[in-house]
Amino acid sequence: MIFEQYYLECLSQASYLIGDEMTGKALIIDPRRDISQYLRTIENHNLNLEWILETHFHADFVSGHLELADKTGAKIGLSSKAKAEFNFVTLEDGYLIQLGEIACKILHTPGHTPESMCILVNKGTFAEEPWAIFTGDTLFIGDVGRPDLLVSVDQSAEELAGELFNSVHNVIMALPDETIVFPGHGAGSACGKKLSTATSSTIGEQRLTNYAVQSRDRETFIELVLADQTTPPKYFSHDASFNQEIRPLYDEKEKLNTINFENIPSDAVILDTRTPEEFAMGHLDNSINVGLEGRYAEFVGSLINFHTPIVIIANPNEEAEARMRLARIGLDNIIGYVPAPYELLRSSTANVSQSSRITCFETKLMLEKNSDLQVVDVRNESEISENGAINESIAIPLPQLHSSLNKLKAEKTTIVYCASGYRSSIAASLLRSKGFTDVSELIGGFPAWKICKTSS
Repeated sequence: MIFEQYYLECLSQASYLIGDEMTGKALIIDPRRDISQYLRTIENHNLNLEWILETHFHADFVSGHLELADKTGAKIGLSSKAKAEFNFVTLEDGYLIQLGEIACKILHTPGHTPESMCILVNKGTFAEEPWAIFTGDTLFIGDVGRPDLLVSVDQSAEELAGELFNSVHNVIMALPDETIVFPGHGAGSACGKKLSTATSSTIGEQRLTNYAVQSRDRETFIELVLADQTTPPKYFSHDASFNQEIRPLYDEKEKLNTINFENIPSDAVILDTRTPEEFAMGHLDNSINVGLEGRYAEFVGSLINFHTPIVIIANPNEEAEARMRLARIGLDNIIGYVPAPYELLRSSTANVSQSSRITCFETKLMLEKNSDLQVVDVRNESEISENGAINESIAIPLPQLHSSLNKLKAEKTTIVYCASGYRSSIAASLLRSKGFTDVSELIGGFPAWKICKTSS
């Protein structure tokens, strides 16, 4: 067997290639949109890609099934419960794909979505015990896929959670303990709430450690998996639909246009992908800072509409990476990037601002002197409940900030904080672009505030 797991840290997303060395037949499960890494594996092992299998219509990224099918001629396989604009093979429950000595069986596992399926793989025939199961977003390491993303118009979250119970307990957990589990996501993904950093496990280990698997009562299971789910990024509903459509193919080799500062359209968003520290020292007015080193695409997709033109500001030679990571979630309206950004910042001082960044001690003094101060906490609800918050701060998780501006007053002195400074830089830059005139970021976030309070 030729086996490859491709793990994308910035989206916590896993895709897989399985190939038979003797026959050269191969399939890929849940590919991402930039497909060059799969093509290299195929070429290096002299494989013939026969199948592209999608475990479901993904909400958190744009799949590369159309790009791979275009390059290789492979068939796209979806659950027989799926509906899509493009040509695909409908795979019934129990459908068998034979790759030489490797047998792959389709298991329908609705719950995360109605069309969710898993792929059970054996290195020989199914007279023997299975080798591994590829669970997509049905079963994660430590968790199960959330059934509340509302990508189905026909079923409620409770109904999907009930189907998920059946899929997990009656299908997946019926497998032998030794069966390896390869999930579609790991820790950091908004597709679940308690995902492990591990990228594989076994059925036996999940039986002992996964809270949802341990919930043998149907009603308790439904209650647990629906409780305390974070607000999904705004782009999820778009991507779930986008993955069902015939859409433009992404070309990794396409060059990104350069655009002069004077020619940036008035309706475009200037997206500065440098670090919060670099952004703070000087940036173009009204630009939004989402640092490339973090969960960049996820946050951009929560703040910028899909049809809004985007102009990228990036450190030299990072503009292509910035574009590619946006393409992975379907943000394709990148009209160009500004070349030589530091020269522009030096020469266009009338259009350049610096961010206000203050220490925890300065924040403490401001709170003591100004009772009308507006303090905004952009962490998730779970972070606040677990770690606490600054008294009387307004809690608005970053993915909700754009749609919650009416909860804030633009004329007030505002301090924004998160857990480190990454999200607060995004939030502060967004507020300034929306007309907030006096916005500062708390350096070091809430951990710095706790140290300040302890030492005072």
